Amino acid sequence: MTSRENYLRAVRFERPDYIPMSFAVNPSCYENYPQDELFGLMEDHPLLFPGFQKPALPYRPDYAPITRKDAPYRDDFGCIWTTAMDGMTGTVTGHPLADWADFDGYRPPDPDRCTGIGPIDWAAVKESIRQTPDRLHMGGLRHGHTFLQLCDLRGYQNLLFDMADEEPRLWDLIEMVEHFNAGIIAHWLDCGVDVMTYAEDLGMQFGPMLSPEQFRKYIKPSYQRLMRPAKERGLPIHMHSDGDIRTLVDDLIDGGVEIINLQDLVNGIDWIAAKFAGKICVDLDIDRQNVTAFGTPKEIEDLIRREVSSIGRKEGGLTMIYGLYPGIPLENVRALMDAMERYMGYFS
Repeated sequence: MTSRENYLRAVRFERPDYIPMSFAVNPSCYENYPQDELFGLMEDHPLLFPGFQKPALPYRPDYAPITRKDAPYRDDFGCIWTTAMDGMTGTVTGHPLADWADFDGYRPPDPDRCTGIGPIDWAAVKESIRQTPDRLHMGGLRHGHTFLQLCDLRGYQNLLFDMADEEPRLWDLIEMVEHFNAGIIAHWLDCGVDVMTYAEDLGMQFGPMLSPEQFRKYIKPSYQRLMRPAKERGLPIHMHSDGDIRTLVDDLIDGGVEIINLQDLVNGIDWIAAKFAGKICVDLDIDRQNVTAFGTPKEIEDLIRREVSSIGRKEGGLTMIYGLYPGIPLENVRALMDAMERYMGYFS
């Protein structure tokens, strides 16, 4: 069974051979850890990094424009991004529609030419997918495609005031953003992807960034329209959000989400298990704030074992991902990699 087939079986509760596990190394790590040690860990864990070979050292990643320190980046929507660390996506510090007076003359980007954060050659993407049928191909909208895009255009505080004041021009702005997003989705569907992804952070440390009522009124209808074409094709729909999204989850699932990627400790392992285990596929985002940052290797292994045994099922319905950022002790990185590889086959 290929990794693609195994993943799709896990998502569809069709008894995968193992739990799909992903370990994502943020590019900023390559300048904040000893490279030889970090690459050595990756080399020692072939289940997480199949086929990995150490690059020549020193390794210099090609940072995406949106992640370059001291080089503010204007994206396709005209938003200005800045970051304090190479490799780390920063924050929008320039909002092109902070003043509604600029709206009438504003022109959105073209989804035939760009993704919202950079150019794309759709013909080349389609050909690449055609040539690699055994790989799992995920297509989808850029991170922060709707709610966060509105925040980037208007500014977070301005947007919440727009919602509270029922600003009529907000509907026109939502329609404009949705039209762009629909064009991106049409291209991905034409490329023949296996899964459609809709990544958008909606949660804070406690509670969501907007009220459930605001989400249902302004954001959810757009989500549902954007997810409908993928749903009609029978593609699994993957939704990611950082933060506490417990009060929004029912509306997300109602919108068509079949794979929910949410953070473990922020939302609560027991709550996640009671809500989703055996029903909706959980793509569990492993803690980056507490246990893996400050715990012992034993506590890290206990965390992974607890999550797998609480949420996982022999039939499937669980995938897991960890995102490594600077600051996590390397001994904890090893413990995490060890535990993820160990418990991939927990139900085999």
